[in-house]
Amino acid sequence: MPRYKLTIEYDGRPFCGWQVQENGPSIQGALEIAARALCGEAVRVNGAGRTDAGVHALGQVAHVDLPKPYRADRVRDAFNAHLRPQPIAVLAAEPVADDFDARFSAVKRHYRYRIVNRRADLALDLGHAWRVARRLDAGAMHAAAQRLVGRHDFTTFRDTECQARSPEKTLDVLDVARHGDEITVTTSARSFLHSQVRSMVGSLVWVGEGRWSADDLSAALAARSRAACGVVAPPEGLYLVRVDY
Repeated sequence: MPRYKLTIEYDGRPFCGWQVQENGPSIQGALEIAARALCGEAVRVNGAGRTDAGVHALGQVAHVDLPKPYRADRVRDAFNAHLRPQPIAVLAAEPVADDFDARFSAVKRHYRYRIVNRRADLALDLGHAWRVARRLDAGAMHAAAQRLVGRHDFTTFRDTECQARSPEKTLDVLDVARHGDEITVTTSARSFLHSQVRSMVGSLVWVGEGRWSADDLSAALAARSRAACGVVAPPEGLYLVRVDY
């Protein structure tokens, strides 16, 4: 069965997350319905990352095995035709080797978190960013973020239901930058724990508000306890930007 790599963009708001679940529609489920409409058979669509409910993607990657070969542009266009009007788009489809795996072949994942730092409510960005009314010190947030870069036990920033075998991860990048009223947190690693990015962002917001110092963030990391984590940032500001292979 020929294997295809899909690059996917989606708005996560209407979905219970990437993974098929019984409690609501999922991105994976929508893609599998579209795949069946294309090829006439039930097939599994495997993603690079299981984004949570409400989390968006600019460049999620998945692979799918189809029962016969198709032109790549036909795969892309057929998926999109059957996905409408859901807010999911297959940006590209390409044939890949049988041993390509969207999840396990990935060498790095890149996420972006958007914070709109202003008093006024969101209009255009509602559901696509986290509005924080209190003025944040982005410089202090960035300086504190560097305490989390490197290999650490991230138990503090790990969801209690996380199924990863180990809480140890190597964080390659965690940068915070302000552009007008928007603060962007960008992070990269080979893989992340469940809710790790949102947990780190929420704790960094406490630093930006002056509630925590960089030392407090380090102490939270060293505690290796979920109870030591700051607030968990809401899902609507998080984007899976790209996956590297």
